[in-house]
Amino acid sequence: MDAAAVTPDSFNFITLFMRADWVVKAVMVGLGLASLWSWAVILDKAFRFASLNRQAERFEAEVGNGQSLEDIANKAGERPRHALPRMLQAALREWRDYRLKPLSDNQTAFLVQRIDRVLDTIIARESARVEDGLGVLAIVATASPFIGLFGTVWGIMHAFQAIAIQKNTNLSVVAPAIAEALFATAIGLIAAIPAYIAFNAFSTKAGKYAARLEGFADDLSHAVQRRLAERA
Repeated sequence: MDAAAVTPDSFNFITLFMRADWVVKAVMVGLGLASLWSWAVILDKAFRFASLNRQAERFEAEVGNGQSLEDIANKAGERPRHALPRMLQAALREWRDYRLKPLSDNQTAFLVQRIDRVLDTIIARESARVEDGLGVLAIVATASPFIGLFGTVWGIMHAFQAIAIQKNTNLSVVAPAIAEALFATAIGLIAAIPAYIAFNAFSTKAGKYAARLEGFADDLSHAVQRRLAERA
């Protein structure tokens, strides 16, 4: 490229992309698609966690209003989508199976253990469900900078080959070619930084949500134990 041909437009994103080597172009396109994929996961998780926590707050407030657990479970319907009413219904099903039977101490302990296992299963499944997609963010966050760096190294290598062939080390020749290569690293960082931040944020939210479910499971277990103590 001649010095006279170098203009500010030579460094805009579209020009840099169109002038890049086909390998660098493939890297840029791949990183762009990875960024779009990660943003789709980010938006989905943001709305999902907001919805889950709103529903949990409403349900916990309903439980705390003093209504009977049976009425709350019936009002939730046969197949509630949220984990908390499902946990309540599962605990009450186990309780109903034994409430009319005389229970020994061993049977009482077995009932409590059985309820705990059922609730733990629901918590494990729900935790896996809310964490689904976080692996995508982790991959994009960790791999994108290295993929971008590969594109940069490849682009710089070809840029120096072109410089050697032209036998011209003028800055006007070097700068656009180097800019094309560095653009790949920039795209890699653009893809990686939001994915890294979102992965850590949503991992924290998933942990807090799992802790919320575990706390509700403990409350249910204690409620069943109180009922069993009242029967004794």
